[in-house]
Amino acid sequence: MTEPVTLSPRRRRLLTMSAVLGLVVLSGAGMLLLRWAAPAARFVEYRMPGPRDGPMAIAAAADGTVWFTIDQADAIGRVRGGRIELLPTPRRNYEPLGLAVAADGSAWYTDIRAGAIMRISPSGEVAQFALDSEIVRLGRLAVGSDGSVWFADATGAGVTQLKDGIFMRHEIGSADSGPYGVAVTSDGTVWATLQAVSKLIRIGPSGAMTTIDLSGPAVVPTDVAVGNDGSVWFLQFRANRIGRLKNGEFSDFKVAEQNAGLSGLVVAGDGAVWFGMVRSSSLGRLRDGRVVTFRLPRDNARPYSLAVDPDGNVWYADISGYVGMLPARYARGS
Repeated sequence: MTEPVTLSPRRRRLLTMSAVLGLVVLSGAGMLLLRWAAPAARFVEYRMPGPRDGPMAIAAAADGTVWFTIDQADAIGRVRGGRIELLPTPRRNYEPLGLAVAADGSAWYTDIRAGAIMRISPSGEVAQFALDSEIVRLGRLAVGSDGSVWFADATGAGVTQLKDGIFMRHEIGSADSGPYGVAVTSDGTVWATLQAVSKLIRIGPSGAMTTIDLSGPAVVPTDVAVGNDGSVWFLQFRANRIGRLKNGEFSDFKVAEQNAGLSGLVVAGDGAVWFGMVRSSSLGRLRDGRVVTFRLPRDNARPYSLAVDPDGNVWYADISGYVGMLPARYARGS
């Protein structure tokens, strides 16, 4: 029997947000087959050592190491060699939503309390790059092929780049627009979401920025990811759908009839789009126009962020106190 997990007030607030939002289901293109699958035995899960440890963001390195941030902890975690390792950090972190792994295996993550972007090497050495704001609100984070670190920066009213120790802000005019998701393509193009105003941002390799309106104010785009074919995928939190921008045209795909609490988005090497369903305690896969859901082993599971490792295994950070994995042989199944 699974032991009960005690959630902190901050994590309860995150779950409440997932429960309250997502009330509107839009009609339109992308009606899909919905199917429940994947018995609990297919998953591999690692329980956090502390009862209040809540994995929040997750990312996979090229060598297969899986890194994850932990809400309200003075450590960052990783799964390596089939076990969890906790590496100490300088201070207790709060809502570390941003995490990505660079080509050299180092992990970059957001630290709101320090007002900084942090780097931790595979050996555990930590470096800090402090922003110049007293109050910092940060969203997701991504690392480009040139080593640039990009992150959603509500304090800076847009998206900020950190390269060679220097910050460069790309402002969109208002911190109230709610920048959240960030993704970087292989050619250096940056995509980001603005939750409050239902827009996408594109920043080209030259630094030119374009703002793209979505279908309506009720979309609330959050996480964003880019596939190998150049398709830009994004979660429509309130609309309970997944959107795609490809070759200048939008389409969207319905995930479920009821609010699923979409959170976390990643595109696998085979083109499948994976996402978390916080309210349904499930993972979802969109492939070839069809959505298949994979029920997690526990009814209180809350998959907040996702990653795919080089072998095709799908990993998730569960803020109720677990890091889990769906093996590639099941993830790729029909």
